[in-house]
Amino acid sequence: MQATWSTRLGVQTPVSDDLEIIHRVLQGEIDCFAELIARYRQHVARIVTRHVPGDRVAEVAHDVFVRAYGGLAGFAGQAPFEHWLSSIAVRTCYHFWRAMRRQELPVSALTEEHHQWMEQVLAAESDDRFREQVKRREAAELSQWALSHLSAENRLVLTLLYLDGHSAREAAGLLGWSVAKVKVRAHRARQTLRKLLRDEWERKDDDTTQ
Repeated sequence: MQATWSTRLGVQTPVSDDLEIIHRVLQGEIDCFAELIARYRQHVARIVTRHVPGDRVAEVAHDVFVRAYGGLAGFAGQAPFEHWLSSIAVRTCYHFWRAMRRQELPVSALTEEHHQWMEQVLAAESDDRFREQVKRREAAELSQWALSHLSAENRLVLTLLYLDGHSAREAAGLLGWSVAKVKVRAHRARQTLRKLLRDEWERKDDDTTQ
């Protein structure tokens, strides 16, 4: 029987090896789980880094593996372990933001570039144009400030679709949602983000006219 290979990490890993390790862990050889951690540590870190503040990456990544270990008996093996672990990583980030309090960047710290970005995002009519503006490197700080004001659901769906570049179907798989829910949530999240930026933009205009 020919092995199936997982290649996302840049090093081909036979999926059958993952299944063998998982079987051994479930049979009581719990130390074998360390091999899965070593194999997928960088993959999990890459996902988590895109979704939580830098100083919390190690903590959240650790939580991903704790959750994976706790749910290992539920891994059906129908998809690569890497894909299953990716879903856990995204959902762990979701739980992180549900538990987090909002952290605001003081309005006084917003630069003229930030305000220009606000204006351009508000003017972006098409989905592609919206994605282009959200991904602008110089706007990363304000983008994170704005996203931190959204619900965990809205934040994750916008990040997956517009920053990570996943399709609606891929995002649905990672979040455990239907494709229809992803599309509806993405639309609502965009509207919420626009309102947040519009309110901040109008407040800025009010401050300059006083």
